Amino acid sequence: MELFQNFLQQTITLFAIMDPIGVSAIALSLLSPNITKTQIAIIARKTTSTILIAFFVLLITGDLVLKLFGIHEDSLKVMGGIILLLMAITMVRGSVTVNKKENSDKNDEELAIIPIGIPIAFGTGLFTTIIIFKNQAASSIELFSLVISFCVNALVFYMVLKNSIYIKKYIGVTGQNIITKLMGLIVGALAVQFIISGVVHLAKGYF
Repeated sequence: MELFQNFLQQTITLFAIMDPIGVSAIALSLLSPNITKTQIAIIARKTTSTILIAFFVLLITGDLVLKLFGIHEDSLKVMGGIILLLMAITMVRGSVTVNKKENSDKNDEELAIIPIGIPIAFGTGLFTTIIIFKNQAASSIELFSLVISFCVNALVFYMVLKNSIYIKKYIGVTGQNIITKLMGLIVGALAVQFIISGVVHLAKGYF
């Protein structure tokens, strides 16, 4: 039962941070206005492959990075919480912007990896959250649960991005903004939990 609860929490958390609806809206603003269904499907596949590769690389090397720089998990929780809080504020305020001029010389398929895959879909917020979740995994089963959780979200992300043209048509820009703001509230609540948990554990270590 506890394993299922952790899986559910991780899935919801990753979904809120990834915000596929919001990312699909940003992606459409970067891509050609005349993009076809076939092209958007290719871009969705490339972007999803990018975030999956980034996830598994981070899963393998995450501990090495922490040990290399001597970073304590609780310190990462506090810093990760601050990053997520700033991210949540941006989502709630609806002030997420991307400089289209910087990417104007790239074709649509090139944009699928950078910047849509990294850093828009797989940014610092997701980076720190995955490392925190990995360090919280007490067994290989819990680690496997995290992998499944991310893969489920990657599948949802792929489906949303692939059908982003239809989603924009049916719910509109206003609908996309509302969903992003709601995701921002969830991310903000998670950020506060990370910060408080990290500070409390660090304080216990010093006092």
